[in-house]
Parts: sequence; C-alpha cells; structure tokens
Amino acid sequence: MSTVLVTGATGFIGRRLVPALLDAGHEVRAMTRHPESYDGPGKAVGADVMDPDSLGPALEGVDVAIYLVHSLDDPDFERKDAQAARHFSRAAAAAGLQQIVYMGGLGDEDQDLSAHLRSRREVEGLLGSDGVPVTVLRAAIVVGHGGISWELTRQLVKNLPAMVVPKWVGTRTQPIAIDDVVRYLAGVVGQEQALGRVFEIGGPETLTYREMLQGVAQEMNGRNVPIVVLPLLTPGLSSRWLALVTDVDVTTGRNLIDSMSNEVVVRDTSIRDVVPGEPLTYRESVRRALAERAASEQQG
Repeated sequence: MSTVLVTGATGFIGRRLVPALLDAGHEVRAMTRHPESYDGPGKAVGADVMDPDSLGPALEGVDVAIYLVHSLDDPDFERKDAQAARHFSRAAAAAGLQQIVYMGGLGDEDQDLSAHLRSRREVEGLLGSDGVPVTVLRAAIVVGHGGISWELTRQLVKNLPAMVVPKWVGTRTQPIAIDDVVRYLAGVVGQEQALGRVFEIGGPETLTYREMLQGVAQEMNGRNVPIVVLPLLTPGLSSRWLALVTDVDVTTGRNLIDSMSNEVVVRDTSIRDVVPGEPLTYRESVRRALAERAASEQQG
C-alpha cells in the first residue's frame, strides 16, 4: 500500500476519493489550504499549489499524489494552472514521488480545442516535466451531486419549462458517473502498468447535450423539456444566460460553454485492462446524483 496525497481533498472529486483510498488500505493525506477546518477522513496537511515553499513539507514521505487542481472560475485560469503545475512538478520530483495521477479532459488532438481543454493538456505535460511519471485520466462531464457541469444541467432542467439553447446541444459527449471516476482514480494508484500513460474514461453511452438534458428531465419530471436551438446565440450571451438561470458564475459558465463545441468521446478503452468493471449508465448516474442531493437536503 502507498502513502497518497490528494490535492483538492475538499472538492467535488477529492472528498469522495479520500475515503475510497482509505478503504483500499492506503495512508491518505488530504491537502488543503485550510487544514484547521478540515473535518474529513485522512490526515489533513496544509499547502497551496501557488506557494511552492508550502509543498515540500506536504509531500515529504508521499509515494503518489493525485492532482485535482484547476482554476476554472478565474479569468486568468490558463496562466494560474500552468504555474501551479510547474510548482507541483518540481516539489514532487524533489520529494521522490513515484507517481502523479491527474484528472484531465477528453478531446481529440486534431480538434480546435477550447481554452479549458488546451489548459488541461498543458498541465498534463507540465506535471511530468521534472521526471515523475504521470498517469492521466481524461474525462468529459462527470455526473454527481455537487459537480459544476452536473449542477448546470440539473438547474437548467429544474428552472426552465422550455429552453432556447445554442447549437452546441448537438455536440456528442460521453458523461461518466462520479462513482466510476473515483473507482478509476483509486484503481491506478501504484499500478506499474499505469505509469506514464494517458487513459480515456467515460460511461457506456455517447450522448448529445440535448439527450443529456432530456434524460435529466425524464428522471426529474417524467417528461421531456421543449428545446429550441438558436444557432446565433454566442458563448458570451450563453454564459450570461446561464448565470441568470443557474448559480454558476459567468466566468465558469463561459469556460464550460467554450468546451461544449468540442466533441469529447472515448476512443480508447484500455483503462478497463488496468481497472476492470462496467461503468454506470447515464440514467443510473443521474438517479444517484438526484438521490444524493435529496438526502443532503433532508440532513439540512
């Protein structure tokens, strides 16, 4: 078993991953900028990827780091994420880590990738620039309670009886359940055959965004929602519209919308050779996300 550091331990993926790693028998350090307020499992360690001096003590004695950092809500996210990855790469190499696991984004290299997806690719390279082997898991939309992309989908269906949407609703994507993301992340930790490799992860179905919205509407309301496509609706207008009808801020919404013109589907299923098992269907992942939300609301 390994000593594993999870960055972003309080985030959407991190707070689910830490207990899964502990269940697998690993010693886990939960990295956060505010360790004094961390109340989750594992050992809290204070560090900030933008403060390189803080990373050395956090990484001392660590075998594997899982890097779940991004700055999508920042207008200057590309520069910040690149700088953070350089800091982490140097600190990981100095600490003698055996592996970094990174959560990247799907998208074919020959496409005109959005700034969001280009940034994810840049970070992939920068994390390994000082010699630590990197394992990359590339995913599209992750479906789970509290995820930004999922919340955007759920709130659109909840708040609008009908939708006027841009042409990106016809773009194909391959959503994946948060349970499967956690299973794959935990499954590649310490696996020699995963070192230095890029894996594509997704659910069993390729869907358009329109089909995803209708799937949520059927699970929430038992019927489809009327959708009208307005091809001239610009990304800027779309992001302002999203900010009006959801609680996703304009900057994050714009960065997500820019990526929705890119088809993001799995071309390589080799992850199943390393981490066997069938991924959940989209509708099952939606049902689980809605059930978790309902349970959290009941708890107050």
